[in-house]
Amino acid sequence: MKKGIALIMSAALIMGTLAGCGSTTNKTSSSDKQSTTKKYNVAMVTDTGGVSDQSFNQSSWEGLQQFSKKTGAKVSYLESKQESDYATNLDKLVDSNNKLIWGVGFAMADAVLSAAKENKDVNYAIIDNSYGDKTPSNVTGVTFKAQESSFIVGYIAGKTTKTNKVGFVGGITSPVIDQFQYGYEAGVLYAAKELGKTINVDVQYAESFSDASKGKAIAQKMFSSGDDIVFHAAGGTGVGVIEAAKEANKFAIGVDRDQAYLAPNNVLTSALKLVNVAVQKVSEDAMNGQKIGGKTYTYGLKDGAVGIPTTNKNLSPAVYDAAMKLEDKIKDGSIVVPYDKATYAKYSK
Repeated sequence: MKKGIALIMSAALIMGTLAGCGSTTNKTSSSDKQSTTKKYNVAMVTDTGGVSDQSFNQSSWEGLQQFSKKTGAKVSYLESKQESDYATNLDKLVDSNNKLIWGVGFAMADAVLSAAKENKDVNYAIIDNSYGDKTPSNVTGVTFKAQESSFIVGYIAGKTTKTNKVGFVGGITSPVIDQFQYGYEAGVLYAAKELGKTINVDVQYAESFSDASKGKAIAQKMFSSGDDIVFHAAGGTGVGVIEAAKEANKFAIGVDRDQAYLAPNNVLTSALKLVNVAVQKVSEDAMNGQKIGGKTYTYGLKDGAVGIPTTNKNLSPAVYDAAMKLEDKIKDGSIVVPYDKATYAKYSK
């Protein structure tokens, strides 16, 4: 799994910087294979973080680009500046004859469901949301066990902190971000028990996935109050957390992608959620005629879709090795990681 993540992340980073903002932006990418491949269009709508959020929107677009390069399919995206853009953008992509339309982020759940009911001949997929037993036949949910990678980085934070105070900055309160928060807190607690001491976790939400300045302000306050490591699960807002770590010469923990490139000396590690892997796989399944609708795909450590990077220059090799042993315990079920307040309460007893 570790080698797989390293290869996938390296391929994703080679793609370079993505540009463009605005709810009406429409970018396309296709390979020379298009002329020999049956025309197949796939598109995505970002949430308000935008396609260059250095996080899950960007990773989703990279997944579509990888899909296009491999299959010759035509791929595109529309950016959403505000939540009211979701429905409009989904409608525009239907008009562009897309066979599969992705909604990126749980915030788009209602908009995707509504669009799917109105366009039953179009397949939809959504990142970070499941409709459970009520999933329409033309909708696919894609979720991740983000609590598992969050547990690992929480353990790393607990084993690394010098002040015994660490922080967590969330984007918008939701069951999805609960996975990150409580998985992280559980990992910190595991390390604290192993070390025989108490480690405090400060938690604050920015209520935004796109406000880097707010993320920076929250993290600055945490660092000034004694936290020496702050983990963010806040999309574009988290870029500000990493900036604050760089200015304070403290550590931040990235999310979704290996974010060490944003501050090479100040990112301790990252909780990977390889959205690009899921987007590429599900898109290929759909193009190949497999039935993807009416169900939810869930990816975790066992699938190689979450974890941490293999290269972490600021991380002690001994702590990294210990973290890898914990990954094995999660995979074999020896450790069941909490994912919300209730499960964390049981775990922490």
